[in-house]
Amino acid sequence: MKRKWNLDVSLKPLRNVEWGEEDGKVVLKVEKFKSRAGRWFCKVMKRPEHFYINLDEVGSFIWKRCDGEHTLEDILEELEEKYGGEMMRERLGVFIYILQKYGYVSLEK
Repeated sequence: MKRKWNLDVSLKPLRNVEWGEEDGKVVLKVEKFKSRAGRWFCKVMKRPEHFYINLDEVGSFIWKRCDGEHTLEDILEELEEKYGGEMMRERLGVFIYILQKYGYVSLEK
């Protein structure tokens, strides 16, 4: 069964994690643990306290616009213009849902 993503397109996504670019694509830098115990464990085990997430071209396009200025409607219009309208609303909905679920973005009015 296909799920319909009901986007409130008036919301403005805002990034909450460090990021950079590599070869034109976005790389997110995410903490492994938010607790002191987790960070301590990483130090004891001599492991990095963060990991990296490489976004694809479309994900990078969306991420760069999650600046608190662009609404989801703005981003959707730009996506459809650049990549065509097929499934872009669903892709944006799923991507924003996942980013918000893990705390990588927040949605502002």
